[in-house]
Amino acid sequence: MKYETIRWKNNCVELIDQRILPQKLKYVKCNTAKDIFDAIKKMKIRGAPAIGIAGAFGVYLGIRKSKTKDFLKFTREIKKSVSLLSRSRPTARNLFWALEKMESAAAKHKNKSIEIIKNILLKEAQKILEDDNKICKQIGKNGKVLIKKGCNLLTHCNAGGLATASYGTALGVVFSSKKNINLVYVDETRPRLQGAILTGWELSKNKIPVKIICDNMAASLMAKGKIDAVVVGADRISANGDTANKIGTYNVAVIAKYHKIPFYVAAPVSTFDLFLKSGKEIPIEQREKDEVRLIRGRSITVKNIDVENPSFDVTPAKLVKAIITEKGIIRKPDRKRIAKILGK
Repeated sequence: MKYETIRWKNNCVELIDQRILPQKLKYVKCNTAKDIFDAIKKMKIRGAPAIGIAGAFGVYLGIRKSKTKDFLKFTREIKKSVSLLSRSRPTARNLFWALEKMESAAAKHKNKSIEIIKNILLKEAQKILEDDNKICKQIGKNGKVLIKKGCNLLTHCNAGGLATASYGTALGVVFSSKKNINLVYVDETRPRLQGAILTGWELSKNKIPVKIICDNMAASLMAKGKIDAVVVGADRISANGDTANKIGTYNVAVIAKYHKIPFYVAAPVSTFDLFLKSGKEIPIEQREKDEVRLIRGRSITVKNIDVENPSFDVTPAKLVKAIITEKGIIRKPDRKRIAKILGK
């Protein structure tokens, strides 16, 4: 991307308000942990890696004005920010991974002054951001071998620069394979339309041929031989390879399997949650009913009609051809192959 999704500038966090794209590109400033919580909860920023980066900075913002000199009191202040931020998006593993890294960084330096620890936490958050770019570019490079010349790809939701620091996971594979790609079909991704709004914007900005399709069109296109492969991102991956991603991903995986089309997941190793045996244990966020009732503020159905609105679904590992990580490609993912790549 030509733009940074999230950055540390002028002693505060600046992030793109993704709710108003593509009509307007605007950065909003976050000066407190509560600002970061609101930005994540209200989806000014979204995408598991980007949420993780935001969460890390949120921890620092939560303690930077602390006056205490006592490490135990300081630790309680850190935990207060962590507790707040962890309630913003329960499914995204990268958020909890980043929060754990921030707590660990403080604990490792408990014998140093509070002011030094504050500076260490800021540097840790900045490192998480910087590392994300390197990781995503390596994911793209690794995934390039799977994309054949003249390929028509399908992707769901947004796993591009807007979901990371600036490069992307699934779209990182697209960007790295640009010369091999004929066309990218993009599911609109109801109810928030991240595919139509965000992925369409990113691909257009990068001059990659793109067509937006309604979520219920993918099977028809596959039947006509118009799609050669599917690449999506992930918000959490369990130890056996079951993958949580934006609602509708499971549908795509099922129809891809039926049409014998490879279904790939691109994600950093920080998205894996090896404490969860299977996808059945992944917490699924339930979001506001008006996200379905309304489209950009306009009602599309009966007022106050009841709604089911899970933000994610889980794709079983047996439907996934391969998971692309910065450490390599996990083909036919299962516990053993995942543990081997992750070095666990």
